[in-house]
Amino acid sequence: MIAYEPPAQPAIDLAASGIASTTLAPIEPIAHLSRTRLRVLRQRTNVLQGGTVVVAGRLLADNGTASLAGRMITLQAFGRGGWHGLAHVRTDGSAHYRLRFRARNTGSERLRVHFAGDAGDRPASRRLRRLNVYHRVQVSWYGGGGGLACGGALQSSTLGVANRTLPCGTIVTLRYHGRSVRVPVVDRGPFVAGREFDLTEATKRALGFGDTGMVWSTR
Repeated sequence: MIAYEPPAQPAIDLAASGIASTTLAPIEPIAHLSRTRLRVLRQRTNVLQGGTVVVAGRLLADNGTASLAGRMITLQAFGRGGWHGLAHVRTDGSAHYRLRFRARNTGSERLRVHFAGDAGDRPASRRLRRLNVYHRVQVSWYGGGGGLACGGALQSSTLGVANRTLPCGTIVTLRYHGRSVRVPVVDRGPFVAGREFDLTEATKRALGFGDTGMVWSTR
């Protein structure tokens, strides 16, 4: 039996095409991108509703020589769709930035500053303290043991709050004279008009709170 080989593919004639194999230029390497980092000098991230969040700092080049003036810096919060912008500003002549954002809605979110990078510089991000936008509420406290409406028993070490309507386990953030705690709803109450939360004894101690008064609250 005679086996027939398929015809060979014709070679590319570089000379006929006007290209000499000895003159093909090598591919140029991709330009080196400088590493950058974000320094945070000030951050005000605990504010009352309607207050202004402020973050200030500087964009730095790791080689210490590059000028990073005029770069766009963005303040971002993390939500259901990922990171989204709250404010942006360009760095000044010495690469400093100052971001401001008016907080119109209560809530708590993760926060960062971000530089997206450009033709010569790598991107950089820096996590910040959590953003907490509060409103003022009237609270009191209680103790003495006994059962909790959300399950379990009240003890002197129980961290939590009582609320009339929030689902059991809802996490709330409370702030008082510079101290903050994040605690769950563990009970029902208070049953005095105008009061939003009853603090457990442990929560009262953690905040340095008195008997009744105003605290900042968000969730």
